[in-house]
Amino acid sequence: MSIHTWGPQELGKPVQRTLREVPVELGMVLEDVQTGWVGAVTRVEKSGGMHILALEDRRGKARSFQLGFGFLLDGEPVKITPPQAAKTPQGPRRTASGSIQVDAKARTALASRIWVEGKHDAELVERVWGDDLRVEGIVVEPLHGVDDLEAAVRAFGPGPGRKLGILVDHLVPGSKEQRIVDSLLKHPGMAQHVLVVGHPYVDVWQAIKPQTLGIPAWPEIPRGMDWKTGILKAFGWPHATAEDVGLGWQKLLSTVRSYADLEPSLLGRVEEVIDFLTA
Repeated sequence: MSIHTWGPQELGKPVQRTLREVPVELGMVLEDVQTGWVGAVTRVEKSGGMHILALEDRRGKARSFQLGFGFLLDGEPVKITPPQAAKTPQGPRRTASGSIQVDAKARTALASRIWVEGKHDAELVERVWGDDLRVEGIVVEPLHGVDDLEAAVRAFGPGPGRKLGILVDHLVPGSKEQRIVDSLLKHPGMAQHVLVVGHPYVDVWQAIKPQTLGIPAWPEIPRGMDWKTGILKAFGWPHATAEDVGLGWQKLLSTVRSYADLEPSLLGRVEEVIDFLTA
């Protein structure tokens, strides 16, 4: 994947090469060049001899477009083609997490929960482990920060059959996050029903392997600059508003196809939490 951003001048030039043809997939994030509309594919249907796709933006609004030319995928002009015919699976089917897919309905949600720090963390966990969690009946909920973690845990009331697995950003020795976790787990009996794990990254975005994005490494952001804003600026993407940040994250998330696209330091922690809740 290339994170090259095509500017207006480039888009105005005649295309001298054959565009890559990409079969449409649900969840694929596309940008319509003519209108600038960016959204995820939520529906594909055939109407009047042509294929129509619906692109839903982060606010839940959707627009319909005809398949073909005029789309950007991760900044690359492409031709979007009809979905590929389903192939007969060879061997056991696997989920994005690498586990064998089972033909089972989603279980009614259990009392146990996985808590993550924010919406983006929840979306990444859902993308890779969603199938597994639905089978187990485990719900992922965003905390929106861990400053009041102890109060939130006490309000939840963990106990037998009501466990908590908590994934914390930037959980490294000496950090504010580590002090909060240590304070929580010092209470008698807390560790029996609550497991707190973490990854070393400033933000869960960094858990996506650089190779997945087609870059050698994540950019270094100067101290004092908002990290996400700095990342989007380094990529040459819009970064001025909260909506820009949300759309930038959707572009990054769209590159994640399976567990192989994520760093082992996140994979192991999420698997540890799932094992704890399902034991």
